[in-house]
Amino acid sequence: MNIITTILIVLLFCTIPAGVIWLCRRFPVLDNIGPIMILYGIGIIIGNLPFMPEQMAVVQDILPNVAIPLAIPMMLYGCTFSKREAALQIKVVLSGILSVAIAVVTGYLIFGHNVHEGAEIGGIITGMYTGGTLNAAALQAIFRINSETYVLINSYDIIISFLYFVMLFSFGIKMFRKLYGEKDKSISESDKTEIEQQIALSKQNPYRELFTPSGAVQSAKIFGVTIAVVAISALVALLCPEGWFMVCFILMITTLGVALSFVKQVATLNHSYDIGMYFIYIFSITIASMADFSKLDLAGGAYQLAFMTFAVFVSLTLHALFCKVIKVDADSMVISSVAFINSPPFVPMVCAAMRNKKALVTGLAAGIVGYAVGNYLGVIMVRVLHLL
Repeated sequence: MNIITTILIVLLFCTIPAGVIWLCRRFPVLDNIGPIMILYGIGIIIGNLPFMPEQMAVVQDILPNVAIPLAIPMMLYGCTFSKREAALQIKVVLSGILSVAIAVVTGYLIFGHNVHEGAEIGGIITGMYTGGTLNAAALQAIFRINSETYVLINSYDIIISFLYFVMLFSFGIKMFRKLYGEKDKSISESDKTEIEQQIALSKQNPYRELFTPSGAVQSAKIFGVTIAVVAISALVALLCPEGWFMVCFILMITTLGVALSFVKQVATLNHSYDIGMYFIYIFSITIASMADFSKLDLAGGAYQLAFMTFAVFVSLTLHALFCKVIKVDADSMVISSVAFINSPPFVPMVCAAMRNKKALVTGLAAGIVGYAVGNYLGVIMVRVLHLL
């Protein structure tokens, strides 16, 4: 009976994301909120119900530890590291990473000391604001921070990202162009069409093809490669010093995921990112179900919000200053900042707002590098903050 209950709970957590994705595709208002935020809400409700069985704790402990190691390499296989405009991309990436690092360290000194697990939060938001949700989830698996704290990080990120976009779309893009001495861009019909195609592509349902014969074959290949990556990473991590297994394990998975992105047979498995993202959805609802909001530290939460807000807007300011000094154009600065803070899927939308097709390549490249290095930077940042 206990086994049946456990299986039913696993099925619950694994199938709810599919329903949420379907609802988001059907109702634009839900799509604007986003699947992850909706899954956090559902997870919190499930986790705080008074009649949940004791097997829930077993599933909550195991499922995130399965989902993240599978998600990381899958989401990295399709990353393409282009040599085009390499000098520009190197400049914006280095500027962005340095800006986030300075902002997080400074924010920690001002706000982070007043936050429980402040150093770990600093590491997670470093990975989040150079990569994305993937990196935040991976770093959560490494640091094992309090579930309530992790849910707050993602909840606050939604609020801060919204304010960030309001600033960009209302006056930010024009302001940065003016400060950089650049005029508003014009756009041809062909460029406009290409950007619109990129936006439409980002909104398509990527899971429908998985239920076709070719999709099933590709899924089997993706899982086969990923299981091999996880197994090799686990064996290498077992050789690491005691207490370092999870750090070595996650970083090894990241390294192999990036390495395999250069292998054509793996890079062309175009459904790998979407399958990996589904595991992030499973992780999201499971980790949210562990949050007990009766234990919520509201005072610490206020400092946490201030810490994250400071990190985003100070890193943007520094990134703008650094890019001005190293002679990067305003649009490349803005689009790389969007890629770092909000992740690559938001890049086409902002390119459309800027009316600049050329910024697509720079933004996507910056975001891809952010995915690749975010886990390493997060681990390094925690070590640095613990010394302060």
